[in-house]
Amino acid sequence: MMKKLCLTMLLCVPMWALAGEAQDIADDPVMETRMIKLAEKVRCLVCQSEPVSTSHSDWSNDVRAIMRDKMKAGASDQDIMDLLVERFGKSVLFDPPVDNETMPLWSAPFILLALGGAALFYKLRKRQTTVTETALSVEETQRANDLLNSAKDSQT
Repeated sequence: MMKKLCLTMLLCVPMWALAGEAQDIADDPVMETRMIKLAEKVRCLVCQSEPVSTSHSDWSNDVRAIMRDKMKAGASDQDIMDLLVERFGKSVLFDPPVDNETMPLWSAPFILLALGGAALFYKLRKRQTTVTETALSVEETQRANDLLNSAKDSQT
């Protein structure tokens, strides 16, 4: 009896692996394709690094539904993006526009690179001026010459 139960469960594993959540699909495949392309430009605020087009969060499902409704109502892609930015802020976009509000975001890498380069230049200049040569005494110079000469003699 136990063997039959285990065998039945084992045979059901492939069916469970193929089972998945049904995707929201609009009545019109062209509109669905348009929605997916637009949803790839929008960041899921729950997942942060995942686009709305591939996210399975409830928030992303709601945003896709909003997009479909607006597309059915005749809204353009820009109108939909403007609506999302108005509701959720510019952080919802994967590629936020360059303006006064997002200028620190766009300029920060260049400023940090310049500061790092300046710090490196300063450190290298400081190292160059702080290196001092030590003078060898007469005995140390003679010993170094003897060591170098003995190394030359052993090579030949």
